[in-house]
Amino acid sequence: MKKNAKGLSLLIGSSLLMTTLAGCGGANNMTDSTASGAEYYQNDTYSEGAAQAPVYSESESADERGKYSAGTNNNYKYSDNTTDNYYGDKKVINNNESYTKPEENGFNLVMDQPLSTFAADVDTASYSNVRRMIEDGYAVGEIDPESVRPEEFINYFNYDLYEPEKGDLFGITTEVSACPWNSDNQLMFVGMKTGEIDMEEAPVSNLVFLIDVSGSMSSRNKLPLLQKSFDELVDSLPDEGTISIVTYSGEEKVVLSGEPMSNKKGIKKAIDKLHANGCTNGQAGMQKAYEIAQKYFIEGGNNRVIMATDGDLNVGISDLDDLEKFITDKKDEGVFLSILGFGEGNYKDDKMQTLADCGNGNYSYIDSLEEGKKVLVDEMSSTLYTVAKDVKLQVEFNPANVNAYRLIGYENRMMDDQDFNDDTKDGGEIGAGHSVVALYEIVPARSPKAIDLKYQDEKKAVSGEKVKYAHEFATVSVRYKDPEDDESQLFSVVIGDDVVTENPSDDFKFAGSVAEFAMILENSENKGTSSFEDIIKTYKELEETDDYQDEFFYLVKTLSKRS
Repeated sequence: MKKNAKGLSLLIGSSLLMTTLAGCGGANNMTDSTASGAEYYQNDTYSEGAAQAPVYSESESADERGKYSAGTNNNYKYSDNTTDNYYGDKKVINNNESYTKPEENGFNLVMDQPLSTFAADVDTASYSNVRRMIEDGYAVGEIDPESVRPEEFINYFNYDLYEPEKGDLFGITTEVSACPWNSDNQLMFVGMKTGEIDMEEAPVSNLVFLIDVSGSMSSRNKLPLLQKSFDELVDSLPDEGTISIVTYSGEEKVVLSGEPMSNKKGIKKAIDKLHANGCTNGQAGMQKAYEIAQKYFIEGGNNRVIMATDGDLNVGISDLDDLEKFITDKKDEGVFLSILGFGEGNYKDDKMQTLADCGNGNYSYIDSLEEGKKVLVDEMSSTLYTVAKDVKLQVEFNPANVNAYRLIGYENRMMDDQDFNDDTKDGGEIGAGHSVVALYEIVPARSPKAIDLKYQDEKKAVSGEKVKYAHEFATVSVRYKDPEDDESQLFSVVIGDDVVTENPSDDFKFAGSVAEFAMILENSENKGTSSFEDIIKTYKELEETDDYQDEFFYLVKTLSKRS
């Protein structure tokens, strides 16, 4: 069954007044917003509005639409009559944000490279960050292509995946059908999901909130939004366990140390009293946070530092490699790291993604209180409770049915094939109830564009392997470790021709649409016939959608009108 989004905040197109302070708190005016946008944030309606989310029409003015921005109704639907005026005619100018990603994956010939190996990735920051850009008024050409990580777009959403069978940690869902943007090729869907955790049986948590309170965090969509999001998290946590708070700016400060979770009122009071001021010294704050985490370490528990920042670690960091090593060492000692990103203007996505990957944690971007609730409340178990670490996937393709393939996204999670069986090589982390979806574009063996290798094909034919595995597309193998173990476990599933269909599921269609959207935004050389019109057409064919999917297609429609 599909999961309905809870209280989705549709902050589509509001003109925001955001003043970002860079470095040691110096003012840096990043935007010229409308008066209505300033009033919107001054009244805090971005966080707790309860209006119904309407089907917008061209007859509504921007001000009339603005009152719906914080709607919590689950009936948001996209309309053909939607106009772009809701965004106003101003947008934030972000000249100091930093992004980086490797070169896009290309096609691999199966006879030459039959294995595809990568680490699991459940991060979603890229999607919500790009959503923020669209809400701020950006057109396609103004979105940094390096900010677009397709796997994080795809994994932002919920899919109706198979639950794990009794005794298994993962459930696997596979499907193969026509590729939406290349009629000569096929698309292979591979979904992996962990089971939900009973919160009454969840490990006791030792959480350390590491909060950036430097001057650059003073904007209302940074520290104030952070405080509201963390208040929601505190209210949703059990009474057993501890919370500590470490802040950093010109210096680190221990605000709370080992406070019982049962004292929710006191913890929220401490969070709400924080204010932004001073320089940024992320390394000193990080060291103090891990020191506190070790002090209250719980054997067999959930020991985690949750870092919240705009990523502007520009003072006190002499070498980012040294910080990565420090975090990796602490991970090996049992303290994991999760990263929450906030704000714009001086946003350092590249640094935060790197730190989260080193720390066995996940990386999310919070652009609204509703996103904060999604990450920290609705998905709390998957965000906080790791059920498998060093998760790696390896897909072996059958040359009898697949001539070539390319993995969509995961460029920064690619691994050497031999690293799959090497337990010293780090993989990804998956929380309770988390899902991981990967899409492969496939050139079928009988495609007119297939590349034939004379001698290798003959060798296979003589050996009889083509006949023996004629009905198999690929084998998916997953290697993982239990959170407390150092030795991995392995399981594999075969993708047979029984999953090939001419009538793919809604999940398949939607995931393909999200991949198309990402390829358009990153101007992928493999985007083929991808278009906003094709995505919108697919949306209209879906039998059932949730609020997050409806919002996605609204964003597509909005960018289409700006193109």
